[in-house]
Amino acid sequence: MWVSFYQLLPKIHRYSLGLKIDNLFVEVIEAISIATFLSREEKQPWVRLAIRKNDTLKVLFMILWEARSLKDKNYIIFSEKIEEIGKMLGGWNGQLLKQNPPTRVEGK
Repeated sequence: MWVSFYQLLPKIHRYSLGLKIDNLFVEVIEAISIATFLSREEKQPWVRLAIRKNDTLKVLFMILWEARSLKDKNYIIFSEKIEEIGKMLGGWNGQLLKQNPPTRVEGK
């Protein structure tokens, strides 16, 4: 969906915000792929990285929309998809926290 829209972005945003969004999508996919194949204890930093990158995507799409480079209809579609990804990642992070609670270091 993004690939087809990327070609339609105005040039003023295609090679700045559009390129950054394109890279962030790849980085989110990469972080999820890496986390998938790690042991349970090693997954959480990668899932949290994917969450941060996904949150950045939300902001950049909002900027595109406010700059009128993204129509309302497309903004809604992208926002819903990004929100859905965020919920899945948040659920995964929550499960990892339950399975691997942070250890407390007792001080003197």
